[in-house]
Amino acid sequence: MAYQIDQKVIHDQEPMAEIMPNVITAISSLLQRVSETNDDLSRPFREHQRISAFNALAKPSISIRSYMERIFKYADCSDSCYIVAYIYLDRFIQKQPFLPIDSFNVHRLIITSVLVSAKFMDDLCYNNAFYAKVGGITTEEMNLLELDFLFGIGFQLNVTVSSYNDYCSSLQREMVMRTMYSPLLEPSFLVKSFHKNLLMHLFDEGSLSIHRNNQVTTAV
Repeated sequence: MAYQIDQKVIHDQEPMAEIMPNVITAISSLLQRVSETNDDLSRPFREHQRISAFNALAKPSISIRSYMERIFKYADCSDSCYIVAYIYLDRFIQKQPFLPIDSFNVHRLIITSVLVSAKFMDDLCYNNAFYAKVGGITTEEMNLLELDFLFGIGFQLNVTVSSYNDYCSSLQREMVMRTMYSPLLEPSFLVKSFHKNLLMHLFDEGSLSIHRNNQVTTAV
């Protein structure tokens, strides 16, 4: 059962608006590295990889950073949604080891994780049709991806405060050390290729759901 955290706690957890562009850049940098790594590792085995709705036929021309900046500009969801979406991506990859993040699926995984996070976190959010337009896919695809993603993470949407803080710390480290590679507390999808799992804090500890109240958006 999920418990709603006091609004003051949420306010304290919410990243400051002025640092959000750096948070987006940090997440983009991590996803860029893992995508490029998995592109190289999986190239010889690509024809044997699992077929997924997340896989595009060709690599999108828009960069991961530009794509996330576009979502940040138009989605108008709470800042915490991006941290939680980041957590959901890690959960997805842990539960779906035969679907590694690469350049063919990373964009669809990003837009879907933000959509799911916004629906879970915010009182009001844009609907699937709007997110589909922002993400450059059809509404039908967005609906399918949302369902696949939810099943992919086993509908585990709750996030403990301690896990949330751990991921914030990970991103803070990435922001500080973005110019050089550091394995400290990076998400498991980054080190998956090296058959390590540095994150053991994802499993429920009497999960508390992190919700943000009074988000002013318009559902379309």
